[in-house]
Amino acid sequence: MSHITLTESAAYEVRDMLESNDMADGYLRFKVQGGGCTGLTYGMGAEMEQSENDEVYEFHGVKVLLDKYDIPVIDGTVIDYKQSLMGGGFTIENPNATLSCGCGSSFRTAANAGTPQPDC
Repeated sequence: MSHITLTESAAYEVRDMLESNDMADGYLRFKVQGGGCTGLTYGMGAEMEQSENDEVYEFHGVKVLLDKYDIPVIDGTVIDYKQSLMGGGFTIENPNATLSCGCGSSFRTAANAGTPQPDC
């Protein structure tokens, strides 16, 4: 069973970015780190290798790395890509988030409050 979902439109954008950076065989890393207004923030980036703590998932031809320690905080999360008149961007819907900030990239869960940054 997958712990996250990468929609087809998000996978298309990720695949395009990987190919543009000569990383067609690379991975998308989706992670959680401390910080932001409410304690935790999401991170996404490209990597060429997985580490020993990673679980690998594949969605629409894109390989996604999740650190096994992040899974309880992001279990059930859906990553999508939406286009609008103002441009496009990734959206993250996390059913575990009990509080999030206005920017949408900072959150906390009932089990993990993270480390909020006072300057947000």
